[in-house]
Formats: sequence, C-alpha cells, structure tokens
Amino acid sequence: MTHQKGASATVSPLLREHLITRSETPADLLNATARLFDGAVTTSPLDTPSNGPHELRGITAHDFAVGYFASPLAVRVTSTQTRSPGSYFLNIGIHGTLTASRNNRRTTLDETTAGIINPTDTQELRPLHNQQTHFLGLRIDATLINQELTTLTGHPPASTVRFDFPLDLTSPKGRTLRLLVHSLLEQLDSQDPLFQRAELQRSQLRCLVTALLLAQPHTHTDQLHNNRQPTHPHPLRKALAFIEANLTDHISLDTIATAAHCSPRTLNSAFRNQLGLSPMSYVRNRRLDRIREDILTSTDPVGTIAYRWGITHLGRFAAQYRDRFAELPSDTTTHR
Repeated sequence: MTHQKGASATVSPLLREHLITRSETPADLLNATARLFDGAVTTSPLDTPSNGPHELRGITAHDFAVGYFASPLAVRVTSTQTRSPGSYFLNIGIHGTLTASRNNRRTTLDETTAGIINPTDTQELRPLHNQQTHFLGLRIDATLINQELTTLTGHPPASTVRFDFPLDLTSPKGRTLRLLVHSLLEQLDSQDPLFQRAELQRSQLRCLVTALLLAQPHTHTDQLHNNRQPTHPHPLRKALAFIEANLTDHISLDTIATAAHCSPRTLNSAFRNQLGLSPMSYVRNRRLDRIREDILTSTDPVGTIAYRWGITHLGRFAAQYRDRFAELPSDTTTHR
C-alpha cells in the first residue's frame, strides 16, 4: 500500500484499514485504480487534471475487488481485454453527486442511484461542479455472474449478460442490494479471522450477485421472471440432472444418453440446440467450475482436487482450465 501526504481527512469508515493511496497528485489515484482492479480497466482524466485531494481505499480478492474513491477528478474508464471473459462494475454514490455515462446513456450517481457497467463498456464519471465526491466501485468477474445465472436458470447463458445502466437504490430490491453491499464491506472491515476466510467472502459475494440478477433488468431477465422455467426437452433435463449428480465419476456420451433415455445423436442435438455446446463440453465446463471453487476454498493440492472431480490427465486439464479462466490453476491458488 502507498500512504502519501497532503490529503484531506477521511470522511467515511468504509474500508478504513485498507488505504491504497492518499495524495494531491491525480496520477497516483489513476495508477492505484489500475492496481486495485488488476488490469481490468484503464483510466484517463477527462479534463486537465487538478491537484487533489485524492484517496482510494480498497481490497482485491478472487472474483471481485472493491474500492472507496474520494476525489474531484473526472475520469474515463475503459474495459480491457486482458481479463477474460471480462468484468462488471457496480458504482454506488456515498457523498456528493456524479454525472455518469455508459456508452451513450447517462445517469446521475448519488445515494439513491447506482450504475452498472457491463464487460467492454466505456464509462465516464464526472463530479458535479468538480466537487469532491465519494463513491464505491465494485468489480465482479463475469465468470461469477455466469455461474450464478446458470444456478438460477439451470443452464449457462447463451450470450453475455448485459444489465440496464441505472439502478434505483430506493426501491425495495435496490435497498436489499445496497444492504448486501454494505454487509460485504462490514465483513471485509471486520478484524474477526472468521470473516477473512475465502469461503465466507465468496458466499457473501454470491448472495450479492444473485440479488443483482434478480433485482436489475438485464438481457436474460425473461428466464428468471414471468414464471418461465427453461424450456428444455425432457431428455435434456434428465441429462443435466445426471451430469450434476455424477461429476466426480467417469461420464461418457453413452452413459449420459442412457440416463436421458435417448440416443447419443438425439442428446448431442439437444445440447447444441439448447445450450450451444456438446454434452462433453458441458461436462468439462461444469467440472472446471467446481474445481476452481475448490481451489479457492480449500488448501488441497491442485492435483488432488482435479482427480477428485474426475480429471485423469493433468496436462490437458491445465490447458483447458487456462482456456476457460484465462489463468493456470497454479495462478488461482494465489487468490486463496
């Protein structure tokens, strides 16, 4: 962490033990933001930058990062392509008002309205009248959004989830979401070692993501509301249930087809038509997701975890893991 002189007094206790930078120099804030969000975004000033005060407090963990920003700086934030499949950002005003834009849409961020940024979006944040503003920026890996949507709908999304931009924090759903965000922050601020465990942090984050998917309109909302369940044919539903129950065992196309009471050819067509991938690709992805969760929430060696989930060829597994998560299993262990 960088502690620098010449800043204003801290006005909020949020993330109080996690100071990253406090400086009069705008470049210090921009550089600290890039570090906090681990290369997921690049930032640049919209106007000729003036001196501070600028302050950033934050935490980077696996699947997410959260920052508390206090600054009068107007910035452009651009998503990078180095983190696949990308990141979402939830910005919540704490004090003061920001004029925010996402691509061609605009809103005002304050204590009553938040903004959601999708992967590949460019956002601009401009404090009203260039006054000091305070807001939270929460980064969430797209992988986690996809996993929670899969849990809710029973199948992975066929396209990128794209949320509407403004989020009303005064609505019942919005208030619940804000409560979950502040609960996560209280957990991160707690000195109790129990709350520092990755298992609890991930559980809290999953609750928040589930609430976000249910509260905020997005391109897959129809699958969650209007009492519509996935319109999968019966053999596919049987196949998905069989796969989930037997991921640790050897699974072949024939065994899935037998459990689904159909031919392998019919099963393959159902998977490709409904989910956009083959049955065995679906099995591989579900195993990789489970392995990643175990790596993050246990201290077992990667090889032990992989074998537990039916992996027999570690070299091939490592390549498949990197293709899905843009990092090797050994890299994931550093997030524990």
